[in-house]
Amino acid sequence: MRSYDDELKQTINLVGQGQVDQALTQHESNNTVKAATLMLILSGCATQSPTLSSGNVEYGDSKTVETLTNEFGSTDLQTIAESMSNSLLQSPALFGKSRPLVTVAEVKNRTSEYIDTKSITDSIRAKILKSGMVRFAVDTSAMQTQVDELTRQNQTGLYKKSKSKKMGNMEGADFRIEGTITSIVKRAGDVKDVYYKFSLQLVDNESGVMEWADEKEIRKTSNKSMF
Repeated sequence: MRSYDDELKQTINLVGQGQVDQALTQHESNNTVKAATLMLILSGCATQSPTLSSGNVEYGDSKTVETLTNEFGSTDLQTIAESMSNSLLQSPALFGKSRPLVTVAEVKNRTSEYIDTKSITDSIRAKILKSGMVRFAVDTSAMQTQVDELTRQNQTGLYKKSKSKKMGNMEGADFRIEGTITSIVKRAGDVKDVYYKFSLQLVDNESGVMEWADEKEIRKTSNKSMF
């Protein structure tokens, strides 16, 4: 007569091979303890997410250096965000007061291609926030959303006055971050050379003094004759 362990191993093997119906049939002749064990096994299997694939899509490392084209790409964004955030966190201006309040102004795109500059500043802001040294106020692009929310709470009559957030209590940012990204593109035969320069600065909102500035340069060259 087979032992409990032998029967349990066989049940696990059947479930592992996808033969759930056969495992359930075997389970019907077992005692309550074995039934509970099988339910746990099936429950564990059920939590595994199925993989759906068309056969031509796969995940890659988001940190892998991207060299598909010499246009602005994910590696450039990550490189700029890392460089700018590390540099800014070393600025003496941020040590002058406890957790100064900063807002993000526009980074102007002066290149010949579309670049989502807000995505760059979002990454820089996220890295700086993680340091715990700085707080961020609503940036200029989201200010209207902030105003709309306060207006909704105070003027629509939908909220208790004691629970709504009052107008006039927003904090003015101590500093603002602003900058530009420019590019120079040159071609010679099959060779294309692209030079990017990302410039960022930290300005004291009260005095107008620029407290910090830095640049990140990137050069990318491609040769059609190599392909």
